[in-house]
Amino acid sequence: MAGKTEILDAIAEAMQVPKREAETAYDAFLNALTAAFRRGEKVSIPGLGAFTVADRPERQGRNPKTGETIRIAASRTVKFKAGRELKQLVNPGPDAKANT
Repeated sequence: MAGKTEILDAIAEAMQVPKREAETAYDAFLNALTAAFRRGEKVSIPGLGAFTVADRPERQGRNPKTGETIRIAASRTVKFKAGRELKQLVNPGPDAKANT
């Protein structure tokens, strides 16, 4: 899947609903995630993994064009840790072909 369009197509097909309804579900999911992130909450999705909000302190960096030292402001970021099931799907064991 390359992006939102392909995800919407997959949702619409799996749920057997029009693409507009799939987009409504997709948008509701993203809104729920971003609302939790704004509150600084951890979001766990079984079978996928966990998202956490982390604070990044102010730090020094370099302007790649000039080499000049610059200040990079403090910010918040979202981190993702893949769950066991997702890791197993991405890295199947040696007997994975026997189970498919």
